[in-house]
Amino acid sequence: MTAVAVGARFEQRALDCLERAGLKRVENNYRTRFGEIDLVMRDGDTLVFVEVRYRRHARFGGGAASVGPAKREKLVRAAQGFLQAHPRFASMPCRFDVVAFDGDAGAPSCDWQRAAFELF
Repeated sequence: MTAVAVGARFEQRALDCLERAGLKRVENNYRTRFGEIDLVMRDGDTLVFVEVRYRRHARFGGGAASVGPAKREKLVRAAQGFLQAHPRFASMPCRFDVVAFDGDAGAPSCDWQRAAFELF
């Protein structure tokens, strides 16, 4: 299975999990020149930008730890681009969540970190 296929599989798993928790999908794989936002969701009146990560081994800190300062900056810039392109969401409170899957791809553990880092 290619890395793209694995990524799509875990993005779908994350989407399913978030929808079961009551979030509503706004957009998948939003691309800007700054990078990509895996999922854009609504949690009530809050717009949620979601980064999905999968790591088979936690030896380097696992999926959540792989969202370091450089990736966070890219996500913030991509979110700013999303808000500029979709002004109807611009006045909503926003947050960044990370959904990290770690371990065997057949039965990974899932760690949903709400408000994993600040917007600006």
